[in-house]
Amino acid sequence: MTTRRNFLIGTAAAGTVTVLPSLALAAEEGTSMSFLDGAVSIHPISHASFVMETPAGVVYVDPVGDASEYEGLPDPELILVTHRHGDHYNADLLGALPEVPILTNADVMGMMPEDMQGRTQAIAAGETTEMMGLGIEAVPSYNITEGRMDFHPQDRGDIGFVVTTDAGRIYISGDTEGTDEMRSLENIDVALVCMNLPFTMTAEQAADAVAEFAPAVVIPYHYRGRDGGTQDPEAFAQMLSEAGAETEVSLHDWYNGTLS
Repeated sequence: MTTRRNFLIGTAAAGTVTVLPSLALAAEEGTSMSFLDGAVSIHPISHASFVMETPAGVVYVDPVGDASEYEGLPDPELILVTHRHGDHYNADLLGALPEVPILTNADVMGMMPEDMQGRTQAIAAGETTEMMGLGIEAVPSYNITEGRMDFHPQDRGDIGFVVTTDAGRIYISGDTEGTDEMRSLENIDVALVCMNLPFTMTAEQAADAVAEFAPAVVIPYHYRGRDGGTQDPEAFAQMLSEAGAETEVSLHDWYNGTLS
């Protein structure tokens, strides 16, 4: 099915843009992404970590790495942590960042130093809360494919988030597959969706799930895997287009190298 979109791949260094039919796709390197008429900006750090500026304030999502990677960016007013794995949760970095409220699941909160627990709120999958003027829903994140179930078992309570701002709704998948809960999401303006093996899902599985809940824009992230499990975000975009989805795909180089 031919969609209304164009396929745009931008190369900042060369200053060129290649235009092909059927898919809108902006590939950015070392830049921030702006959505919802500029009301929401996403500053990728690496892999699963990013800084999100919203009309209500600045949110850090799964911050890991070195504190120097966050220099020059606005300080957080809220931190979201999806689950316990080291590419999503790092107590040392959280301790080095400004002491602001943290929202995570009970599993991560139980791992935190006692002083950090004092500024942390636990939320369970399926629950909602409001923090910093943002509506926040915890979405279950877990594996459903045989051979992957131990990475993110459903009973551990790993989560993603739907963050509702005055400008729109942003879905952050965390580590998951195309679960029923993901597929049933509604009215998502911007979605950040993971894909890598063996830990989460293939690009094809991600495209199938995204086509069903049909966000206005999707950003593939967390796509570097292990033992050949890295997924190709451009292939994901093409598969989404071939599925007839109207979703626009915004690509960013999350690893400061090639897109794949």
